[in-house]
Amino acid sequence: MPVSFTADLDAVARPWLKTIGLAGGRARQAAPLWLLADVPAAIAFAAGLALSIDALAIDALPRGLAAAAPWLVLIAAAALARGLLARRAAEAGAKAAAGVKARARHEAVAAILGHGVARRTGGEALSAAVEGVEALDGHISRFMPARLASALAPLLIIAAIAVATPVAAAILLLTLIPFGLVMALAGGAAAEESRRQFLALERLSSLFLDRVRALPVVLAFQAEGAVTRDLSLAAEDLARRTIRVLRVAFLSSGALEFFAALSVALVAVYCGFNLLRLLPFPVPEQLDLKRAFFALALAPEVYAPLRRLAAAYHDRQAAEAAAQTLAALPAPAPAPPLVTFKAPPALRFQAVTVAYGVGETPVFEGFDLDVAPGEVVALLGPSGSGKTTLLNLLLGLAPLSGGEVLVGDRRLSHLGSIAAAVAWAGQSPLVLPGTLADNLALAWPTAARDQLEQVARIVGLAQVLDGRGGLDARLDERGAGLSGGERRRLSLARAMLKPATILLLDEPTADLDAASELALLPVIRQAAEGRTTLIATHSEVLAALADRVVRL
Repeated sequence: MPVSFTADLDAVARPWLKTIGLAGGRARQAAPLWLLADVPAAIAFAAGLALSIDALAIDALPRGLAAAAPWLVLIAAAALARGLLARRAAEAGAKAAAGVKARARHEAVAAILGHGVARRTGGEALSAAVEGVEALDGHISRFMPARLASALAPLLIIAAIAVATPVAAAILLLTLIPFGLVMALAGGAAAEESRRQFLALERLSSLFLDRVRALPVVLAFQAEGAVTRDLSLAAEDLARRTIRVLRVAFLSSGALEFFAALSVALVAVYCGFNLLRLLPFPVPEQLDLKRAFFALALAPEVYAPLRRLAAAYHDRQAAEAAAQTLAALPAPAPAPPLVTFKAPPALRFQAVTVAYGVGETPVFEGFDLDVAPGEVVALLGPSGSGKTTLLNLLLGLAPLSGGEVLVGDRRLSHLGSIAAAVAWAGQSPLVLPGTLADNLALAWPTAARDQLEQVARIVGLAQVLDGRGGLDARLDERGAGLSGGERRRLSLARAMLKPATILLLDEPTADLDAASELALLPVIRQAAEGRTTLIATHSEVLAALADRVVRL
């Protein structure tokens, strides 16, 4: 294994996994305890088998089943307990993994959105936030609980066997050494292969995302064949690396099963020859049927925790490979403080310059505009004149390259974000899969249902409410069943519902016919009442609603 890869694991991946694992809470601590609780149940099960077999032996048949009844009850109770404990361990592991994944995904998405990582690195960061976070599941839910259980459970079971037969316990203890060596060698071989597989997945995700973004250029230059070939080569590389990981996993599993079977076979041979008095060497014990059967029943249980750990070992390698990418993401930017205003504030743009990149032509340069408190201003102009950019500037979605924006008597550059004080209706209203109520409450989740219905009827969604089951009407992510005008009304309803003192409307009547536009005008005017409002539009009819029109 390359030294640099091992150094990265020790310096980056493993500390990050340890830190993020704390998000699993109490469930993370409970999962290995449930697995360890299976040890007494396994010992009780083996003891019940041994004692019941002894009670039902040929020389004990005259006593009937009555003598074996207590041990049969013990077997049933132990089997039931083992099933319940396994279920609780699985539930605790799944709960811990859910908490860890939620925390990791939140941090990854916050880092990507807050620092523009996705724009700089293509699909790698997005792949880490999706596939990488999912790769943590097995590590938290299976490997971590199995690691603690595998360190203690075999020794506890061997100690129980030593009570019945110290020689068989010594055999099992000695065979643990090659078993552990095989696991270490298999882990070392699988670690680098897992890392290469995850890197290949990142490259394929990045390549696919970049080609989708450049699809118009690809079609324009008729490069479909070259793009298809590149994607095929990347997919084949990922398939080859996946097969290598699986090959190592299968070989290591075969070796582990061999040593486990060998150790159990040695115990079986010893117990059998001891019972028959055919051992070719002297031993300090003479076994009876009960002790021999107890050792044989428990011998496979010694390796059950180690098998569980070996089966989950690949999960560890996958998680460490993903952790290197996730840990490299920048720390999420701290959430800006919420800014609100008790009354509609004035807006003042002073010599504002907006340029999206170094060397690019500024969208605005030296732009000045004063908006009085509660005034409705329409920004009228052709496409590309910067109407949307001015609105995005207030929302923090466009860079302030020069000048200053004052909101009330406070500088926007000092405030950071005024999104909490802004109600927004954009060009393409967002529709989420869910109910109409879910979509209406998107901007103000604490709104009561009667408020939602009242606002929906004000904006003209009465037909949707009455004809599709009210607020519980189902919508998909495409807004199937909603017309273009109804989508606009949904967006305006959100803006009206939010108790904000600033209203920003970006082309609220674009792509609507004249009749639909006229029907929306009273709603827009009502939404703007008592708020400082900026409306970006091409429509002279909509601009006529404003107190002032600014032509860009």
